[in-house]
Amino acid sequence: MSLLSDLRNLNLSETTEKIIAEYIWIGGSGMDLRSKARTLNAPVTDPSKLPKWNYDGSSTGQAPGEDSEVILCPQAIFKDPFRRGNNILVMCDAYTPDGEPIPTNKRFNAEKIFSHPDVVAEEPWYGIEQEYTLLQKEVTWPIGWPVGGFPGPQGPYYCGIGADKAFGRDIVDSHYKACLYAGINISGVNGEVMPGQWEFQVGPVVGISAGDELWVARYILERITEIAGVVLSFDPKPIQGDWNGAGAHTNYSTKSMRSDGGFAVIKKAIEKLELKHKEHIAAYGEGNERRLTGKHETADINTFLWGVANRGASVRIGRDTEKAGKGYFEDRRPASNMDPYVVTSMIAETTILWQS
Repeated sequence: MSLLSDLRNLNLSETTEKIIAEYIWIGGSGMDLRSKARTLNAPVTDPSKLPKWNYDGSSTGQAPGEDSEVILCPQAIFKDPFRRGNNILVMCDAYTPDGEPIPTNKRFNAEKIFSHPDVVAEEPWYGIEQEYTLLQKEVTWPIGWPVGGFPGPQGPYYCGIGADKAFGRDIVDSHYKACLYAGINISGVNGEVMPGQWEFQVGPVVGISAGDELWVARYILERITEIAGVVLSFDPKPIQGDWNGAGAHTNYSTKSMRSDGGFAVIKKAIEKLELKHKEHIAAYGEGNERRLTGKHETADINTFLWGVANRGASVRIGRDTEKAGKGYFEDRRPASNMDPYVVTSMIAETTILWQS
């Protein structure tokens, strides 16, 4: 095994300028990540200089067998924390051979919104709180939980320490450092309310980059859980009953919100979100109705509530923002399995471009 490890960790730069590029894309379910690797003759830092590639879309649920070729277009580059050196991870989106975005390519429309001059002028910042659950591989039950049974009730696990409270910290810390190495703007991690559930935060990140960075952070996390023999779940309510669900709270601000007088701009944006509540809920993740029940720090899915420091609201404003009269707000509705391209661009479109 030591030889295998040595070979896996070979430093290619000692003998060649060639590098390995791992192309990443989103599969047919909208949540499954796929990737494959290719050799490049020299290091590349600009995604526009990378070659396009293709894959068999009939094997990912994205194309028919008789016309299965799907084209990968590189969009963002990150350092590869697994191969290290000059090797890279490449976030791609997917197109037909005729250049049309395939239906599961949500990045294409998001990029159009973020490229709108009014949106560019507002410099939208995002901070996404990605919750997830670690499951035992053989029984799809949270790690640290007795098989077929339950741990003690919620209370001691949130930001808890100790072998009887924190399950999977080695995975969490490995992911944290790997994201920093990759160049992802990961800003923190913590244990969550339900045992076996954790959170990492990405941001602040501007515009389309929020989606790119969150997807690659998810990819890195699932690669690490693969190595650890643990299953990663983004189900918004993995365990029924008196247990917290998993969300992807999305913190948001614009240049106007961050400037003097921004609190009025924030309130106007929240009014727009209320008017578009049903449309946003429909796009905020599958199975979210199991999570947004009005319990466990959520607002009911059919009700829009906002408030200062209220974790039972749909949208929460922090005390610091209220005190400063400017800042940001938190949309607490998105589920853990949301598509960040969809959610971030939709918030920008509703609050900046839509005229109510």
